[in-house]
Amino acid sequence: MAKDLRVSYLLDFYGELLTEKQRESLDCYYNQDLSLGEIGENLNITRQGVRDNIKRAEAILFEMEEKLGLAKKFSLINDKLEDIKKHIDIIDQRNMRVYRSNDINESIKVILKDLDKLDKLI
Repeated sequence: MAKDLRVSYLLDFYGELLTEKQRESLDCYYNQDLSLGEIGENLNITRQGVRDNIKRAEAILFEMEEKLGLAKKFSLINDKLEDIKKHIDIIDQRNMRVYRSNDINESIKVILKDLDKLDKLI
């Protein structure tokens, strides 16, 4: 069975929507890199049962992402926050070299504080 590495990422977003055995099967398979046989022994189910759990759970995760798009939105927000930080750094450097404005310095501090709060939320 080929591993789709997106599953581990989606598990972080939608894992609570799965049954406990589905969630554990995916975690063991994708995050702990256990074989189907090892997972079956740990969960007291057959190797085929583990495979079925994984396939059903993967389908649920991909369906949830298709409908809700939380992982995609999270990634986009994260990328945009990084872009904003880069631009703030450029503004700060230019201010230090050219303008030396205290108002700009204060605004940068406020923006960076707000960015830090957003970082902690995501």
